[in-house]
This record gives sequence, C-alpha cells and structure tokens, in this order.
Amino acid sequence: MRITRVLSTALLLAGLAATPAAADSSPSASPSDDSSAPTQAGTSFRTATELDQGQQATASGSTGDYLYWSFAADAGQRPTVKATVKLPETHAGETWQLDVYDGLRRRQACQYGAATRTAAQDATSLDLACTLRTVRAWSETWANDPLPGTYYVRLTVVDLPSSDLGLPVSTELRVDSKDIGGSAAVDGSLAQPLTPGIAVKSASDDDSSSSSTSAALSSIEPDGGWSSGWWSDRWVWTGVGGVLAALAGIGGYALTRGTGRPRRVPPAM
Repeated sequence: MRITRVLSTALLLAGLAATPAAADSSPSASPSDDSSAPTQAGTSFRTATELDQGQQATASGSTGDYLYWSFAADAGQRPTVKATVKLPETHAGETWQLDVYDGLRRRQACQYGAATRTAAQDATSLDLACTLRTVRAWSETWANDPLPGTYYVRLTVVDLPSSDLGLPVSTELRVDSKDIGGSAAVDGSLAQPLTPGIAVKSASDDDSSSSSTSAALSSIEPDGGWSSGWWSDRWVWTGVGGVLAALAGIGGYALTRGTGRPRRVPPAM
C-alpha cells in the first residue's frame, strides 16, 4: 500500500510538471487578422515588406521581379515559409526559388521542404516551402546557425525563356513557427537580436547646436517581445527527474528495511 501511494504521488507530480512543457510545444504563431495582412512585396532587402507570423500576405508582380518580405523569429522557434505562385494562363516551363536570409543576410538552408520547383507549361500555380532549422538563442561567431532577429524571404524565378519575362503573376506567402522547447535550448543568449537598424545624425554648422535621431529598418518583433534566452522547459524536466529520483530512493528504502521487529528465537534447551 505504501509503495502504491509513492508511485501515485510520483505520477501526479510528473503530470503537473509536464503541463507547461506540453503548452510550450504548441505552435507559437496564431492566425492574425487578414485585414491587416500586406498586399505588396518589397524589391530589395531594405524595402522588404514586414510580415507577422500567421498572416497571409499577397502580392502582384511580373516574372523576373524579386519579391521580398521580412518577419521576426525568436529562440526556440522553427519557422516554416510557404509560398504559392499563381502563373499566367500561357507560359513556358519556368523554375521558381524561395530563399530565406537571417538578419546578417546569410542564406539559411532549408531543413526540409521544396524551395525550388519547376512549373510545367500547363501548370496554373506552383507551391514552394522551406522549413528552417530551429532558431538558437546563441551560437559561435563562425557558425551559420539561425539566431533570433529579422528574417528575409526572397521569391523569384530563376529559369525561364526571355520571351516570358514581364508576364503578370500573383503570389501568396505565409510564415508559421513551431516551438521546439528545451531540446533546442543552449546556455547563452545574444545581447540584442539581429534586427537591422541605422542611426541618422544631423548637425548644423554651429558646434553648440546638434541633434540626432534614430531610424530602425525593421520594427517587427514576436508577440510578447524577445525572449531572454535563459528559460526553457529543460528546467521543468530537470526538476521532475530530481523528484522521481528522490521518490525512487524512498520506495527502495521502504522495500528493504522490513515491515516489523525481527522474530525472537527461543534459546535452545
């Protein structure tokens, strides 16, 4: 009976501790109001259209254009970028490519997904997808790991006949993320997320009068702000492991110590 109570208590504590960890594994970005979703794309990194995760962005352009969007990704997230290109009724075979860059404009490899696809002549649309590696809170300077900050998406055609240049196309783009949790946590964090910005300073001829202003090239950030980088569900499972180890020790002691006084053996006559 005592061992049963010990095991029941252990299972209850494990369930209570696992509750926040299970909550962290849910998708981090919930669909937002489509009325505020972007309806155009930028033409370079500096003019990339800002996009919140969970929004369905649309844009119109021409084959041969470079279309740019930007979004924010925080530590522990695994972003997935999906794009749909609606092609004109008459076109030749053409190849489209989806590229993702981090805040330092380093191209990030896709963990899985078809980021480059070729559309047949009779195709009316083309779907592209790229799932990045999990964003790390900190990394070595020489590594190319995804880090918290702004990410850029570039969509363009990379192979088509010159006669098809300039044909009208329409595109749809969506970014979602999955929270990976403590399995991807690292011991460290960046001082600031990789969010590009530029300081603009103006001064008059008079040295005594000067003014300075700051302008940010990217103002997007995740819901709730950037994470501190130190908390993860590793702490929860570490605590659960300690509790289970203590209860196992108590159960083992209860099994080996005996249940009563030793029986007295009468002396031999």
